[in-house]
Amino acid sequence: MQITPTHVALLIVAGFFSGIINTLAGGGSFLTLAALNLVGLPIGVANGSNRLGVLFGAIAGVLGFRSKGASEVSASLHYAIPALFGALLGAYLVIDLPEVVFERILGVCMLIMLVILIVNPKKWLEGREVVMTPRRRAVSYVVFFLVGIYGGAIQAGVGLILIASLVLTAGVDLVRANMHKTFITATYTVIALLTFALRGQINWVYGMVLTIGYGLGSWVSSRAAVQRGQGFVRLILALSLVVLATQYLGLFTL
Repeated sequence: MQITPTHVALLIVAGFFSGIINTLAGGGSFLTLAALNLVGLPIGVANGSNRLGVLFGAIAGVLGFRSKGASEVSASLHYAIPALFGALLGAYLVIDLPEVVFERILGVCMLIMLVILIVNPKKWLEGREVVMTPRRRAVSYVVFFLVGIYGGAIQAGVGLILIASLVLTAGVDLVRANMHKTFITATYTVIALLTFALRGQINWVYGMVLTIGYGLGSWVSSRAAVQRGQGFVRLILALSLVVLATQYLGLFTL
C-alpha cells in the first residue's frame, strides 16, 4: 500500500489531536485507530501500527516526569510487570480475532469510554494513604494483569483505567498516578509492539507518520494555555466516540 499526501495529512492531524486528547482527557487512540482504518489499513493492522505513537508518547512522558524529579521506578515496576504479562496475552488474543469481531469489541469499548468521559472519574478519584499489605499488593497484581490484557489488546482508553486502578488499589494521588501510568504504558507497549510486529500486524510507514502528529500534539498539550480547552476537547472526543462506536457496531456506515 502506497501512502499518499492525503493520508499523511490525515494521520498527522489525527495523531496531533490524539496527543492532545490523551494528555487532557484520555482515549485519543480511538481516533487514531479510526484514522488508520480510514486510510485503508485493516483494523487489526491499524491496532498494531497505533502502538508506535503510543510508545513514543509514553517514553516522552516518562522522560518528562523524570526531568521534573518525579520518578519511582521500583514502585512503578510493581505495577508494570503484571501489566506486561497481561499485555502479552491480550495482544496474542486480539491478533487472532476476526476483523468484524474486533470492530464490535472496539465499538463497545468506545461506548464505555463515552460513559467514563461523562462521569469524569478525576472528580471523585482522590489519593489517600494506604498500607500495601501482602493481600492488597496481591490484589493490585491481579488488577494490573487484567488491565494489561486490555492494554495489549485494545490500548485505547487504557490511561483512565490505569489511573483509576492506581488510585483505588495503591492510594496514590493523581500526579503520581500519571507518573506511574506513563511508565507502565511504556513498559507493556514495548512487548505489545513486538508481538504485533512478529505477527506482521504493523505498517511501519503509516505508524511513523502518525507518531509525528502524536508528538506534536503531546508537546502542544503540555503548554499551560491549552489546559483551558479541556472541556472542549472532552466534548469533541465524546461526539467522535458516538459516531465511531455506532459505525463499528454496524449501526451505520460512513
